[in-house]
Amino acid sequence: MDWLGLVIGNSRSHWAYFRNHALVNRWDTPHSLEMQTYPWQQFLPLEAPGKESPEIPLFFASVVPQQTQIWRKYPNSREIILDDVPLTGMYASLGIDRALAVYAALKKWDVPALVVDGGTALTFTGGIAKPAFEMVGGAILPGLDLQLRSLVGGTAALPFLGRSRIDVPSRWGRSTIEAIRSGVVYTILAGVRDFVQDWQQQFPESKIVLTGGDAPIIEKYLQGLDPTWSGQLVIDPDLIFSGIQAIVEQKLQNTSSPSSFNNLDTSLLPKNWLIS
Repeated sequence: MDWLGLVIGNSRSHWAYFRNHALVNRWDTPHSLEMQTYPWQQFLPLEAPGKESPEIPLFFASVVPQQTQIWRKYPNSREIILDDVPLTGMYASLGIDRALAVYAALKKWDVPALVVDGGTALTFTGGIAKPAFEMVGGAILPGLDLQLRSLVGGTAALPFLGRSRIDVPSRWGRSTIEAIRSGVVYTILAGVRDFVQDWQQQFPESKIVLTGGDAPIIEKYLQGLDPTWSGQLVIDPDLIFSGIQAIVEQKLQNTSSPSSFNNLDTSLLPKNWLIS
């Protein structure tokens, strides 16, 4: 079976192409203004079914309501929502991306896990695996780019500074640009270290998992301050897609459970994905 996973984040759409149980390719696109073209065609293998038609199954999770409405119109799509995630302790306003990420981490390692997702927002989401998968809680703060942009939008004279440099800046800046980088980077690092250390005190056997677009930068910053961080962190850029994959396979193998996938065109699915 060939199928697509889509995670609609605050700034971009993140895509994954699966063949049977393997993730074959992933890519990012801007948000779609309307569903007239299919922004995956150029990334699929030539022999992939559905390349020229909208029949390839699409499983998506979204934190952007306007984008959700667009992709609900796709003929063979199914939206993954909180009710699909086998995780206790969730609250109604929890972002589906955070739920999928912590669920994937718990399923992958089967120990307590703290997921640090460096995207538009920097989020911390912790969960425990036993006696059952449970979300403990988390925190949200502006991400690296958002903090840099907020200084530009809220001040008259400060320049916008992108992420062109990923070395650890001098703490005591000698120019406005250096001072901005220092303030943003060291504040983020202090927050990450504080949350990680507090979590490890409560759950010493935990996995600390970095994901999201800023994960490599955050890891590099942390290691620049203290090389011992390299042994404490796991980077998994596909963590949310792992969560989607686990739910898709579970739902399609268990036709007796209530599911938003009940109306999926099963003629496109392999027989071993469906239990009669």
